[in-house]
This record gives sequence, structure tokens and C-alpha cells, in this order.
Amino acid sequence: MASNEAIPTWEQVATDYGRVIYNFAYRLTGNRDDASDLAQEVLVRVRRGLATYRPGSFEGWLWRITRNAFLDEVRRKQRRPTTELPAEDRSALVTSPTPDDVLAETRLSDEMQAALLNLPYEFREAVVMCDVVGLTYQEIADAAEVPVGTVRSRIHRGRLMLRDALEAG
Repeated sequence: MASNEAIPTWEQVATDYGRVIYNFAYRLTGNRDDASDLAQEVLVRVRRGLATYRPGSFEGWLWRITRNAFLDEVRRKQRRPTTELPAEDRSALVTSPTPDDVLAETRLSDEMQAALLNLPYEFREAVVMCDVVGLTYQEIADAAEVPVGTVRSRIHRGRLMLRDALEAG
């Protein structure tokens, strides 16, 4: 987003980026429910942050919020581990997936998603932002707050690790 453009409303962000945020969240978490929770948290943070946002790299700002929300959730879960409900209790909670959930889950094979989830976080994040979300190296660098060279290296190494994992599997 160029600095001479108007700041989007929260509704525009939710409409224009909601599906992409969810897809990114799903690729990071590997779980529909966690991805939905993460996407909601991102949109809440965007709503709070829009009042103080200054035009610049809007997508870099948005992906930095998404990344930070994911890392905050990982830290929270490490501090307070949860236990899953027994299978018989979970069956009462099952709902049919939304069309967005189905779309996000069908874009990558199970093997690819599993291989992604096995990558170290920095490599998974870079590969997902580039190859799934479609961000430029500069946008990824802005979001991850690292140099573009680091982004290139992480994407290259992440892709090699994915290829090796898929060939071994």
C-alpha cells in the first residue's frame, strides 16, 4: 500500500485479507480450529491497530501482526499446556467446515502439510509467506523484521528441506 493511499477500514481488511490470513494461519498451525482462532486474533489486533497505523507497507504491517499473534499463541501454549477432550466428548463439538476451511485444507496435500509442519518455524514461515500467501521477499522481510537476504536463505533452505522430506516420505 503506497503512503498516498487511504488507510483501509477494518471491514475492508477483513474482506480483502480474511481468507489469506486464515490460509496462512492454517499452514502455520496445521489445525482448523487453531487457524480460525489465530485469524480472529489477528483481525482483533488489526481493529485496535488501525487507529495508530501510518501509511507505509500495509501488508508488511499486517503480516507482522499475524506472525506476532502466532508466536504469542505458541508461547502461551508452552506456558499453559492443554489436554484434548476424550474422543467421545469431541464428537458433540464437530461442525461441518466452512467453504474457506475446505479451500484452505485442499490446496496442499496431506504430505505437503505434514512436511511444512515439520520445518523449523523460521523456514516454515518464509516458505508459507512466499509460496502459499504470495508475498514478495521484501514484504516477508518487513513482516519478519529480518534482511531480505535472510528471507532468501530461509526460503531456499526451507524448500530444500521440504523436497528432502517429501522424497524421503
